Amino acid sequence: MKHSNISIFIPHIGCPHKCSFCDQHTISGAQHIPDGNEVREICSKALTEVKSPENTEIAFFGGSFTAIPRDYMLELLGAAHEFVGEGKFRGIRCSTRPDCIDDEVLSLLKKYGVTAIELGAQSMSDKVLEANERGHTAEDVVRASRLIRQYGFELGLQMMIGLYKSTGDDETETMEKILEIHPDTVRIYPVVILKGTRLAELLERREYQLFGGATEDGCASDFDDVVGVAAYFLEKFEKNGISVIKCGLHASEFVEKDMVGGFYHPAFRELCESMIYRTAISDELDRYAGIVSGKSYSPEEWDEYRKRRTGSFTLAVAPSCISKAMGHKKSNYYYFKEMGAEIKIVGDESVPKYQCRLRR
Repeated sequence: MKHSNISIFIPHIGCPHKCSFCDQHTISGAQHIPDGNEVREICSKALTEVKSPENTEIAFFGGSFTAIPRDYMLELLGAAHEFVGEGKFRGIRCSTRPDCIDDEVLSLLKKYGVTAIELGAQSMSDKVLEANERGHTAEDVVRASRLIRQYGFELGLQMMIGLYKSTGDDETETMEKILEIHPDTVRIYPVVILKGTRLAELLERREYQLFGGATEDGCASDFDDVVGVAAYFLEKFEKNGISVIKCGLHASEFVEKDMVGGFYHPAFRELCESMIYRTAISDELDRYAGIVSGKSYSPEEWDEYRKRRTGSFTLAVAPSCISKAMGHKKSNYYYFKEMGAEIKIVGDESVPKYQCRLRR
């Protein structure tokens, strides 16, 4: 059964730092600070509407939950806890900073029915963390993750692609270190630059070179490059048993209105999954044609192999992934058609997610 959240956004309150990319009011769309009574109203209404509350968590997102004033945190937790248990919701999820986790706060969270804690790691490069004013180190992420696991919580980590001073090697290092920690879940966020943030100032002064390059208006010059990086990370995490529960900021009129640069698309995950399948289909057609990756071919040999990749092909994928394999707005279908390959996608329960098999 698919997991879902009852999301309650807590704007930037109590957080000891304002990071280079941060404008939580815009990201969450939240314009006020909810109190305990509002939490009860939200949960009570949701309990009558959610089909499977046993697979649903009350989720406090938007700020650094364990850094907010303690009385306020307990007010919110107390209200939410009334709706956790048999016949109610599965538990409570919250997001916070790695340097705002210790034994005392984890004991409190356990007492109030919190089941999952997500840490905003963002990067595992100390150079990148410092440049973006995160106020914590990569080792803080490792330490907090270890503690969260010791207390029996589900662990989630959030990473951001394309931060100020981050290189391709830094992005790969972050992915590899997250794989080592092996959280239960990951969120992948390509950087989105919002008005009023330090990143916006750096971009305007041309001190910030966007990952993949940028045009004069601050938009990515090659959006596909960033999609490709995120797609690679998405596939890598899921193949290692880590669930990617979000890829790209959620669709929001606030983000679209206040964005001045970066990498935003309301269907970003769909673009990433389309890219994963494009690569898988291309590899399968290469195998059929006899093309060996990394081997050099003469122009004559290459022409012959390309001919073998033309025609009509039927490819099997997991039934739930047929539209992903076809691509966002059938982008993969048209991509291969331009190369002379007419592809048909069919479902096959035996094919793992993100893989495909050519039907002969």
